[in-house]
Amino acid sequence: MSSGKKTISGFSKLSKRGKIKWIAEHFFKEPEHVVRELMSYWHGDEEQQKVLDGFSENTISNFPMPYGVAPNFLINGKAYAVPMVIEESSVVAAASSAAKYWLTRGGFKTEILGTKKVGQVHFFWNGRAQKLESVFDDLKIQLRKDAADITRNMDKRGGGILDIELIDFTEKEKGYYQLRATFETCDSMGANFINSVLEQFANTLDRFMADHPIFDEDERDVEVIMSILSNYTPECLVRTWVECRVEELGHFPGGYTSAAMAKKFCKAVRIAHLDPHRATTHNKGIFNGIDAVVLATANDFRAVEACGHTYAARDGQYRSLSHCRVENGVFRFWMDIPLALGTVGGLTKLHPIAKRSLELLGHPSAEELMQIIAAVGLAQNFAAVRSLVTTGIQQGHMKMHLQNILNHFKASEIEAEKAQAFFADRLVSFTGVREFLEGVREGASLSVKP
Repeated sequence: MSSGKKTISGFSKLSKRGKIKWIAEHFFKEPEHVVRELMSYWHGDEEQQKVLDGFSENTISNFPMPYGVAPNFLINGKAYAVPMVIEESSVVAAASSAAKYWLTRGGFKTEILGTKKVGQVHFFWNGRAQKLESVFDDLKIQLRKDAADITRNMDKRGGGILDIELIDFTEKEKGYYQLRATFETCDSMGANFINSVLEQFANTLDRFMADHPIFDEDERDVEVIMSILSNYTPECLVRTWVECRVEELGHFPGGYTSAAMAKKFCKAVRIAHLDPHRATTHNKGIFNGIDAVVLATANDFRAVEACGHTYAARDGQYRSLSHCRVENGVFRFWMDIPLALGTVGGLTKLHPIAKRSLELLGHPSAEELMQIIAAVGLAQNFAAVRSLVTTGIQQGHMKMHLQNILNHFKASEIEAEKAQAFFADRLVSFTGVREFLEGVREGASLSVKP
């Protein structure tokens, strides 16, 4: 161990039990209890635990998350029960509510607008741009030829390299260029494939510049900074929408008619286009639904979030991802969103529950999964905005949160039943639940006194 009680050399080489023991002894007041607790979350099946441990490094335990299902999603005429992994109260309930609402109004419609992924080789070069541009067609041929061994299997599946561009950034940074390539990766997310191709591109670029006779001696050196895919994929895009005649929207809590709700709903979405503060929370609600399904299918929710938020700011201001309008008596609510996903390879085939999620969804292709996830995001957004412009968000949210508050106070089954009945038509708050339980417990204590 190095100097300092809470630092260590060789932590990664310790056994899993050794890691837990060291962590517990140096960072917790009750190390024996902590060791038992962390080990209690190990998977009962040793082989499954080995699979889970292989997903990351320095693993000491598992972090359980609720795995729920939102039924009644009708998407392009096909019914789905959608798996969702999320810890936030009311999200699955809201998605389910919106799905059931639109089930009798035509369901969700979706359309794939594109499936292109993007990769970049960033490099610095001090020659004249015109020279590089004049031989770029030759370079592209060589780039594809040298990467052929990597792309062969993807080519057979109908994917591969779509295009390669030379991007000149020298007006912003002296000598800075990039090769920007687009890819089709079929049903795989394609990160490893794209990065392998890009690293080969970098090698080819270096040799091409060194060997081509058009370049002078002082133009032969190229400095490759990095070769990496971009998680911003604005052309890997899906559109989803719901629509019906305004009068078919029905009536809403608070005495709102269908026309009044539609008008207020559209204004709420418009506000999220005008004000980035509101847009951030508005879009966060969309990702409540999207992330939950992305996690359930073992896709990369960080990449999906980063791409979506960048797309929301593509015109220079961060805005709502969803849109709404009433035209000719028809209410239409829609969203275009980039989603780079995979249904083969990576964790989708290794994570035991992810495999079940994909089976639950009918073993979808990547394009079908894009459509499902986009529809869930729109459903979540619809449910949130509908609540906001009618009853307010807290009424439903706090009722769902009641069980968490009861768990915090270690309420018994009988106390929980009484609390559920008491707060059925009352506002739920942390203080209110605490005072209610105190009253119940005081009454119980008095009732047993002689």
